[in-house]
Amino acid sequence: MTIIDGNEVIIGYYPKKLIPALGLDEAPIDLSGRTAWLADKYQRILKAAARATCELSEEQLAQPVQWRPEMLRDTLLHIVSFPELAYTSRTRGSMNTDDMRACKESVAHLTKPDDIASYALKVADDITVFLDSGDTEGFDRVVPAHYGGEVTVLELLNIILSHSTHHLKQVYWFMDDQLGQPPKAPASDEDMDGIFTPAQLI
Repeated sequence: MTIIDGNEVIIGYYPKKLIPALGLDEAPIDLSGRTAWLADKYQRILKAAARATCELSEEQLAQPVQWRPEMLRDTLLHIVSFPELAYTSRTRGSMNTDDMRACKESVAHLTKPDDIASYALKVADDITVFLDSGDTEGFDRVVPAHYGGEVTVLELLNIILSHSTHHLKQVYWFMDDQLGQPPKAPASDEDMDGIFTPAQLI
């Protein structure tokens, strides 16, 4: 949130409002490098989520987790479905609580590890296609979001990348600490480099 002169409030990262309000009219915005970086990171993180899922049984996926009233399977679906919600917000026009509730219902039928992994790989590829498209109108569309307030689709994808990576770290902790089964092929430090996540997992 940015407050200017004590009375103008700009919620979230909203360049179209922040630039004129802060007198940055001459500042260029180059999104090209960020889209390539985002595409690469989404490929790495969602593929890592798919690998972790495939190391688990249906019974393990049905175990409850500590950080919210849900099963491990729900957390893995959350890791994947929120990036999908973020990039499709360009056509839907929002990523609000109603969108998130509908999304959770739409993926509830995915219970088998292979099905969840396939979904993760499809979302990774769909996001990459979008980010490689050069669709600056889609990148710059401002949407009301539960995460970040009024943000551009590109900024929302940045926020959700951190969000999904944080939950992936929780899954790794759960596999190691609760299941006694550390992930065999977790995301590497290089995969997570540059992605901000809180130090405290739970």
